[in-house]
Amino acid sequence: MSDFPPCPQCQSAYTYEDGGQYVCPECAHEWTAAAIETVDAARVVRDAYGNVLSDGDTITVIKDLKVRGSSSVVKVGTRVKGIRLTEGDHDIDCKIDGFGAMQLKSEFVRKA
Repeated sequence: MSDFPPCPQCQSAYTYEDGGQYVCPECAHEWTAAAIETVDAARVVRDAYGNVLSDGDTITVIKDLKVRGSSSVVKVGTRVKGIRLTEGDHDIDCKIDGFGAMQLKSEFVRKA
């Protein structure tokens, strides 16, 4: 297996080096190693109180959240274990007991 990083756009493992850049043969994305380091360093997810969140953290919901497509509500104080950070508007992927897989915004949680 190669030591090249996976594609930051499609996560393909079949990347290769061409000159000073990495290339993904599946989506044709090109990037440099320096670009990846700045993206990783710049991406910091913080909770409602400014604490830095990371994968695997335990969080607590600080506001009642309506579940779209359902009449149920995720109540204040609900603890969620083992979160996963993602890109986008809803930057937390998690599983909540009684609800299943959900995406949450970091502005409605605090680190436990």
